[in-house]
Amino acid sequence: MTRLRIVLALTALSLAGALVSGRSIFYSLFYMLALIIVLSFGWTWSGVRWLNLRRQMRARRAQVGRSVEERMFVRNTGMFTKLWLEVRDDSTLPGHHASFAVSNLRSGTEYMWNVFSTCLERGRFTIGPVTVASGDPFGLFRLQHTLPETSSIVVYPAAVDLRVFPLPMGQISGGDALRRRTHYVTTNASSVRDYAPGDSFSRIHWLSTARRDRLIVKEFELDPLSDVWLVLDMARYVHCDAGVQEWRQRIQEMDRLMPWARRPQLTLPPSTEEYAVTVAASISQYFLRGDRALGLVACGHRREVVQPDRGERQLNRIMETLAVLRARGEFALHEVLAAETVSFARGTTVIIVTPSTRVEWARVARHLDRSGLQVVAILIDPGSFGGQAGIADISAHLIQGGIPSYIIRKDDSIMDVLSRPVYLRRPV
Repeated sequence: MTRLRIVLALTALSLAGALVSGRSIFYSLFYMLALIIVLSFGWTWSGVRWLNLRRQMRARRAQVGRSVEERMFVRNTGMFTKLWLEVRDDSTLPGHHASFAVSNLRSGTEYMWNVFSTCLERGRFTIGPVTVASGDPFGLFRLQHTLPETSSIVVYPAAVDLRVFPLPMGQISGGDALRRRTHYVTTNASSVRDYAPGDSFSRIHWLSTARRDRLIVKEFELDPLSDVWLVLDMARYVHCDAGVQEWRQRIQEMDRLMPWARRPQLTLPPSTEEYAVTVAASISQYFLRGDRALGLVACGHRREVVQPDRGERQLNRIMETLAVLRARGEFALHEVLAAETVSFARGTTVIIVTPSTRVEWARVARHLDRSGLQVVAILIDPGSFGGQAGIADISAHLIQGGIPSYIIRKDDSIMDVLSRPVYLRRPV
C-alpha cells in the first residue's frame, strides 16, 4: 500500500504540473502512471479469477501419530498466464501445512502438490476454506479470493498396541452359554442348516455337505464370555492439563521452523484427559480385535453410551466417540457408576479409567465388585501432572477390596504398565 500511495501521489503531482505549466512531459508522465495503475489493477484482478482448485484427501479418518496425505490441484482456466499465486489454506487441523506458492501457471495448465502431515491432536477438524492471493509485477495491488468449500476429517485418539491385558486371578470373565443365534462366527456351533444366499463360505460344514450332497452351513451361538464395559471419567474438575499450552507452542514452533522435516517420536500432551482417552482407545482396540464384546460409558460435555458389540465397526464407533469427547462433565464418577451399572449383568467386566482421587467412587466400585461384577481400575495419577496427589491411597483402598488397579503416571509407557499382570487373592 505504501508503494501505491507513492505512485498515486506522483500521478497527482504530474497532473497538477501539466495543468499549471502545460508542458508535455508532465502529461506524458501522468498518462504513463495512470496506465500503470489501471494495468496493474487489471492484472491483479484477473490473477485471482478463472481458477479451478481441487483438493483430494486419501481418507476422512486418521489417528494421532499417523500421517494424513492430501493432494492439491490448481488449474488456470483463463486466457493469460498467471505469474504467481499464493494458495493459503485455512484448515483447523493442527500441523497441516497445505499452503503453497505457484508461479508461471500458463493458460489451460494444472499444477499439483502433495501435502503430508502428522496428526497431533484428536478431534473433528475442518479442511478449508482456501484463499488465493495474487498481485501485479510492480507490487502496487494485492487481491485475494476465498473459496468457501470445506470438508471435515476425524482424527482418532492415539492407541497403544497392547501385547496382553491380563485380568487378575479370580476375575476371568465367563458365564453360561447364551442360547441365542448370532451372525458372528464363534466357537459355539449349535446346529446346521441349508445354505442361504449371503452366507459366508467360512460357515460351510463340509462333512454335512458331502453327506447330503448340498451346501450345509453351521449355526452359531453367542460366546459364554461376558461383556466388557469401559467407564471413562470425564468430569471437568478431576482432570488437569498443566503444561499443555507450552507443549502446543513447542509443537507449533517446530512446525514453523521445520514444516517438512521428520518429527521425533510423538509424545502425548501432559494432560490427564489425553492419557485417559489414550488408555480407553488402547483397551478398546485390544478387546475388539480379540473378538470380545465391548461397550463404553462416558459423561463429558454430553452423555455417551455405546452398547456392547464386537468387530471393526464397533471399534470405529468407539474411536469416533473418543475423538470428540472432552472433559466437561458435571457428574462425579460415583454418580455415573451408580446410574449406569444398574442394568449390567452379573459377571460383566467393568474397567474404570479415572484420575479422580475421591474415595466415594472407590466405595461404589467395591460395592459393584461384591454384587457380582468384575471391576478393574486404571488410575491416571494427577499428582504427576501437577494436580492433586492421593491416587496411591485410592489404589490401596481398591486393593483392600480385591479390585486390581493400574497406576499410570506422566511419561509412563502405557503398554508396559497395562501389560503387567496383576494377581490378587479375593478377600474372604
